[in-house]
This record gives sequence, structure tokens and C-alpha cells, in this order.
Amino acid sequence: MKKRKVLSLILAMAMVVSVAAGCGSKQEEPAATEPAPTEEAGDAGEDAPEADAAGGEETGDKKLKLGISIQTLGNQVWAQQMAGIQENADADGFECTIVDCNENANTQLDQIENFITAKCDVIMVNPVDPDAIEDVCKKAREAGIKVVCWDNEMENTDVNWVIRNRELGEVIGTEAANWINETFADGKCEVAVLGYPQTPILLEREEGILAKLEELAPNAEVVANQPAINPTEGLNAMETILQAHPDVKVVCCIGGGGAAGSNEAFKGFYGSEVPEDVGVFAADCTDEEQASMKNGEFNRMSVAITGSPRTNADVIYDIMKRVGLGETMDHNVYRDLIPVTADNIDEVFGN
Repeated sequence: MKKRKVLSLILAMAMVVSVAAGCGSKQEEPAATEPAPTEEAGDAGEDAPEADAAGGEETGDKKLKLGISIQTLGNQVWAQQMAGIQENADADGFECTIVDCNENANTQLDQIENFITAKCDVIMVNPVDPDAIEDVCKKAREAGIKVVCWDNEMENTDVNWVIRNRELGEVIGTEAANWINETFADGKCEVAVLGYPQTPILLEREEGILAKLEELAPNAEVVANQPAINPTEGLNAMETILQAHPDVKVVCCIGGGGAAGSNEAFKGFYGSEVPEDVGVFAADCTDEEQASMKNGEFNRMSVAITGSPRTNADVIYDIMKRVGLGETMDHNVYRDLIPVTADNIDEVFGN
């Protein structure tokens, strides 16, 4: 299979997802092969498989049936990644059913049950509440279905594709703290944090951000902390924050949705002016964040996780495909964390 290195893709998509009944009867699973050697997991992402050009590979008579339950397709990054997975599955002639549980753990549990009933070969889940689905994932594995978890270290899975979320938050907080200390002579400024404590892994990110701000920028004051997972929530949150705290100079976000909304709020607040002492720091490095960096707007840094949305799609699809075809992999596969600024964005994304 030829290796595909796609490091940038802007997807304008309207995803139509099929119902879980699209997964048909399950074929006999091939015998497991020996796993490829991996590096030690000491450095995040180093033991992750390389992203192959998954579409078009010869897979014999085995046509996998994939079932995917994602928290929400309202998140631009996840939506782009799902589009890439669907494209790869179509190229391989695999059936791929992608469903959005609308951030509801009970809905997600029902979706996994449907995938089991439909006898999918591989179920991949991006959990709203990992504890709530441990038992149903165990049931899936007992039925001979491979289970891949995206973002959480679950027990009843074959592979967890995970971020060290506390570490990711610490990277965001460190980058923001360093910028604060370089920008403000006394290190004093007002900071807002856009988290998402409803989701445990995103709460870990928030805690990492706050810890590093306190450690490395002790004179900075966090004056507001509100939840925001998408651009609309980020815009609304920051407009509210700026009304109460017009002197906020730095915003730290757990994801690209809040960062995009914050950028728009600052544009509305400052007009055509972009003060040099105002910045947004986040993760995901979405299209909006990249455009903001390149245009000299308010997004100063975002942590790219694994790479572009398409690279992420290729890597997770490759994992699903490999376990579906019988390969044994490490239980936890960790993802790379890459701080991206206007200075290195072209290098990271191959623009």
C-alpha cells in the first residue's frame, strides 16, 4: 500500500450518514498476524502507525463493515476526519456507517448495540462517557467484533487511539504562559479559559492549561472560565466575557472550536485593529485557526494533534483496517502533539 502524506485539506462537506443497519452479515475473521515492532510509548505518538494511503489496497475477499459513533459532527475537526474515513472506506469497498450521538451517552450506547446486532467487523467509538459504554463494548468483543476507542483509555477495547490530554493542556498553557511573559513586562494580564468540563478528557486538558498558567505565568489572572466546544459557543462565550472583562488579553481554549469563536469575538471587539498584546492559544489547528494565523489575526498558537484532519483520518482508518483484518496492535497508541504558529505552519501542514 502506497503511503499517503496528505498534510492539508479543506473540506466543505455536508455529511449524510447511514443508519447502523447498513452493516450486514459478518464474515469469518482471518487469523491474527504478528504485530509490527513499535517504539516505547515514552514519547507521545512515536508508537503510532504511519498513515497509509488506505484507499485502494488489495484486501482479498475480506470486505470489512465498519461502525463509527462520534460525539458530534458539529465539531469541524471531527466532521472533516469522518469525511476522510468515509472516503477511504469507499475506496476500499468497505461498508462504513457513521452516526452522531449528539453528545448523549445513552444514544451512543444504543448505537453500539445496533452495530453489534448488525454484525459489524469493527466498531470505533469516540465516547461521550467511556464508563457508560464499557459493558456494551465488552459485549461487542465477546461477539467477535473488534473495538477501537478514539480519545479514551478504555478497558474493553482492542486499541485505544489516545491523546495524553493532561499533557496537551500543559502544552497549551506553556505556550500561552511563555507568550505572556514575552509580551507583558511584568507578566500581568487578564486571561480567559474556554474549557468543556462535561467531557472528562477535555476537563483534563483544562486542568493542564490552568496548572501551567499558574506555574509559569503566576502574575496572570484567570478572570473567566466558560465552556465552549464549537465556534458558535466560543463566539457567544467570548462576547459575554468581553462585556464583563474588556481587558482580557489572552484566551486559552481546549479545542479549535472555541478558538475560532474567540477570534471572531475579538475581531468584533477590536474592529480592523489586531493589538499585538492579544492572543488565542488552543488545540486542533483547524482551518479557521490556520487562516487566522496566516492573516495575522488573534490565533497565535494551536497544537496540531497527529497532523491535518486528513492525516488523522488516514491514521485511525488504518488502525481500524489493521485490527479488522486480524492484526494485533498495542492497546494504547499515542498521538503526536505539535505546537503550530505562523512561523512553522507551512512546514507542519506542507503548504
